[in-house]
Order: sequence, then C-alpha cells, then structure tokens
Amino acid sequence: MTKLNLYVVRHGQTYFNIYNKLQGWSNSPLTQKGIDGAKTTGERLADVHFDAAYCSDTTRAMDTAKLILAANKASEVTDPITAPFFREEFYGYFEGNDMSQAWYLAGAPHGLPTFKDIVAKYSIGKAKDYLKDADPFHQAENNDEYWQRVDQGFELIRSNNTLKDNDNVLLISHGNTLLSLMERYAGGKYDLSTRPANGSLTRLTLTDDDIVVESYNQ
Repeated sequence: MTKLNLYVVRHGQTYFNIYNKLQGWSNSPLTQKGIDGAKTTGERLADVHFDAAYCSDTTRAMDTAKLILAANKASEVTDPITAPFFREEFYGYFEGNDMSQAWYLAGAPHGLPTFKDIVAKYSIGKAKDYLKDADPFHQAENNDEYWQRVDQGFELIRSNNTLKDNDNVLLISHGNTLLSLMERYAGGKYDLSTRPANGSLTRLTLTDDDIVVESYNQ
C-alpha cells in the first residue's frame, strides 16, 4: 500500500476573507498580509522535499502555492498542478455575499440562524445541504455533490505514477474544505467551531483507500 505525506496549507488571507464574504468558486486577491503569511509558511516548509504540489485553479490558491514553492530549498518542484477538484465548496447564488447573512438564510428556516448553530446540531455536511436548499437557483453544492468532486482530487494525487511510497506532497486548500476533511476523517478529534487560519498547516496521510489526519491547523 502506497502512503503519501500531504502537507495541506490553507491559502493566504484574501480581501473577501477580511470582508467576511463567502468565497467558494469566486475569487479575490491575496492581501499583503496574505502574501506575507504565505511566505512565512514557505519558510516553515523550506527544508521539506516536495515530490509534487497541487492546488485549486483559483488565483488565491495558485499564488499561495507559488510563494511557498519559491521559498523551498529542498525541492525541484516550482509550479503546482491545478485542478477544479480542489476548489472550495461552491456557494451558488450566495457567492460573494456576506457570510453571516448567507448562513442565516440557509439555517433560520430550521431554527438555526448561524453556521455554527447548524454544525453544532447537525454537521458541516448538513450546512451544505441547507445552503443548496436556500439557493433560489439550487446551484450551490450539497454535501454529496461536494464530495463527488473533492474525492476526484484525491484520486488525481493517487493516480500520479511518479509518486512513490512516503513521498511528500504540498496541497493548497480552503477553509471550509479543511473543516469538511476534519469532520469526515478526524473522528471528532478537533474543535471545528473555529475556522483554520490562513497559512496554517494540516498534515494528512493519503493511502490507497483512506485519509488519516496526523495534525490540524498548526
């Protein structure tokens, strides 16, 4: 069984992050703090030999990946492999909307006016389902649609025949995706009421048929 060491980093801070706007498939640039944070994460990982790098095809993820790889002293990898499979949850009609307002519209009909309320009673997956229900176009991803896409991203990494057992892979990810991964694979080990920090590091072991969480949001 091949095991790969995934270094999963949340992208640097963006303008939508500081404006408290939902940012799934939509995009906003990294702030200067986001650029500096990505460089700091790159310094933390400068001596890790990466055998491949992946990210979504959003500029915030690609820019973060390139800043981290530029700071790396141990690898020959200079550019990430991009794929839509690694994108954040698609929020449909609510893309770019105020985050608190969007989750209110999703959860309030169920007596749960905030994202944290929905997650506390049910799950992050249920929050996805509620948001799709509230979307007047019903184009936001529900939980099943989300995982059908994201799972293809991990299969893309597994199918890379240049990677060998115990190789290191950099993956630039997104806030709700990291929360979703922890909910699905961490077995309740972490407090998911707080979002992972921009530039934070999460360690996963990717096997042929599973994902094991080694550490989160460090």
